[in-house]
Amino acid sequence: MRASLEEDQLRQYLKNEISPRYDLEAIPSLSLSGSSNFDVGQKGTQLDIERSIPSIRNAFFSASNRSTTIYYSTIDPGRPSFDYLHALLQRNIEVSSFEGIAEFYLLDLSSRDEIHFALDNGEEVPPDIAFTAASTMKIPIMLSTFIDQDLPLPDAVDQNLIYMIEQSENTSSDRLMEFLGGNLGPLVVTENMQVMGFENTFIAGYYYFGAPLLRAYETPANSRNDIFINPDPYNQTVSSESGMLLDDLYQCAEFGGGTLLALYPDQITQGECQQMIAYLANNEIGVLIQAGLPDGTKSAHKHGWITEEDRLIHTISDVGIIYSPGGNYVLCIYLWHPVQLFFDDANLLFADLSQTIYNYFNIDD
Repeated sequence: MRASLEEDQLRQYLKNEISPRYDLEAIPSLSLSGSSNFDVGQKGTQLDIERSIPSIRNAFFSASNRSTTIYYSTIDPGRPSFDYLHALLQRNIEVSSFEGIAEFYLLDLSSRDEIHFALDNGEEVPPDIAFTAASTMKIPIMLSTFIDQDLPLPDAVDQNLIYMIEQSENTSSDRLMEFLGGNLGPLVVTENMQVMGFENTFIAGYYYFGAPLLRAYETPANSRNDIFINPDPYNQTVSSESGMLLDDLYQCAEFGGGTLLALYPDQITQGECQQMIAYLANNEIGVLIQAGLPDGTKSAHKHGWITEEDRLIHTISDVGIIYSPGGNYVLCIYLWHPVQLFFDDANLLFADLSQTIYNYFNIDD
């Protein structure tokens, strides 16, 4: 028997006639209504044409074995898109009935996808609003200390870093800035932020009560005409710059590259970046971002809030790097309320947003 087989025609036949009959589309994971959890979706199947052709060819040319095997591959449902997550996070804030300003920054450290938005009483507004940095400013202070110092650190410097990050002590922060520049230590920290391109992040005076304002900083964020939330003239930042600084630390610590090593090749090392991450990871408070994470999840973060002149809290923030099985990410959340921000209410919102993001990155776990 003479026979011939045109593989291109077979390939087209399998693609046009067989695949549509038996392929099953994967159903992506979606959030469960009213929950920060996601369903696992449904796997799909797809005809593996190239793997099936040799089996068909063998049966076609065989005089006795006239059966063949068709091969399929499994398609994982995968995560929803980042746009879906963006909309979900905004909805979670809106459902919480938070009546102040919420600004949010998320960076997927693998794909480099970002989510960055701000809501004013549920209405979307342009992000990068000038917030009081409070204790989140202690990350720039820590970085400036490592720019100035080499490993191994003197005991006094090490102890002050521990107290500043883990216990959020202002006295230790002031001592470290004194080491950097005497009376002008805060300005040294600000200069380092400016070198890194962060034009909205500054500290203009020491933390101690009655400390003089060393310089008045005008930034693009605090010069906006649309939104002004009366940030502290002593220290300010925006969520995206907090996130980019943490990203710089991560790239340096994990891969020995990135902006920090490029800008400070003789002053910052990968080992120093790893040490900074270690200080932040020891800041275990169990609230805010950490309240939404499973026990044992590594989070290198710094939280911040301040009692203002009216003896009330108006701003609460938490910024950090989250290390999860399904992927690592940077998360920065800033909340401000014009009347009073109750900690318990803020903590619930932080926890809900944090849990939603963790579950998004770890749908299959």
